[in-house]
Amino acid sequence: MINRFIMTKVFSLIFICFIGLALVASRTYDYKRVSDISFPKTESFDTIQITDGPYIFITSDSLIEKRIIKGKLETKTAALQTMRSQFDNESSTFTNASKIAALSDIHGQYDVAKTILKNNGIIDAEDNWAYGDGHFVIVGDIFDRGPNVTELLWLIFKLETQAEQAGGKVHYLLGNHEYMVMQNDLRYINKKYRQTERILRTHYDQLYSNETVLGKWLRSKATILKIDNYLFVHAGISLNFIESGIDLEATNQKMRQSLLEEQTETKWDSIYNKYYNSEGPIWYRGYFSEDFKKSQLKKILKTLQVDHIIVGHTSQKQIESLFGNKIFAVDTSIKNGVSGELLFIENGNFYRGTMDGQKIKIKK
Repeated sequence: MINRFIMTKVFSLIFICFIGLALVASRTYDYKRVSDISFPKTESFDTIQITDGPYIFITSDSLIEKRIIKGKLETKTAALQTMRSQFDNESSTFTNASKIAALSDIHGQYDVAKTILKNNGIIDAEDNWAYGDGHFVIVGDIFDRGPNVTELLWLIFKLETQAEQAGGKVHYLLGNHEYMVMQNDLRYINKKYRQTERILRTHYDQLYSNETVLGKWLRSKATILKIDNYLFVHAGISLNFIESGIDLEATNQKMRQSLLEEQTETKWDSIYNKYYNSEGPIWYRGYFSEDFKKSQLKKILKTLQVDHIIVGHTSQKQIESLFGNKIFAVDTSIKNGVSGELLFIENGNFYRGTMDGQKIKIKK
């Protein structure tokens, strides 16, 4: 009897322990699941009192501005008509440009970018438009890496209006990093923006959703742009991508559509397979491969009906020319926060605009 009593107690204890472990395991699983959707834990970087914004959210009857000043959140409400919050889609083609300047891949490096633009006459000492009736093209990738993405976006936002008033034009093309952020791929955002997420209690991609001023503005942008006989695109246009022809306006609209489709929907797969692969306009690097031949380039130029292609995405030390000035690479590693250049196109001639404002003609 005693042995049976002892055995019963032992089995009871084992059963209780088993239930306890199961409950702990269950709670651990719940904790992990919740932590996947919660904000990251505090890091040493968070002791810095950041300044960021504004981020302007659109409601049915007002604008809500959120700004961080030295780590403190400030919120204001304004009437809808206070600022522009609806944007027409940018055209894919422009003609009769008197002059063109282009750079790319700024990646949050506000100070370096402003130095380049000031020393080369794109903006003045007060950060206002100074390029007259010229066209200025940012060939993608303002987002990620550096700490001053927001400041750059609002600078370009302002310059667009000022350029229009002066008879000029600012074109901000979307690169792979714009698409990544707006589709919640946040692997490359600066640590500063993790702190912004925590203070605003909003995930970073939602700061650029279709319910924000900057988000709507970004979704109006083109991915591919043609100015006279020059084509601008962040990464490049491959022969495979245009094997059945290409309609620039339709392509730009498809890319915009991809920012509105849920990635779980069937439509997304067809868009992704054509426009987001390594042959597509925001990821292609083929021009810089030893396997890329002049004969391929000729076919691409003929199909696109242009004489020159200007790309970013693939980093260089300075503006580079390929195939006798048929292709220009304008990603000059501004992302490193040290220096960079821009490309000038004037009267059929090409020039490097250096960090200190020198203008160096590019020979074939």
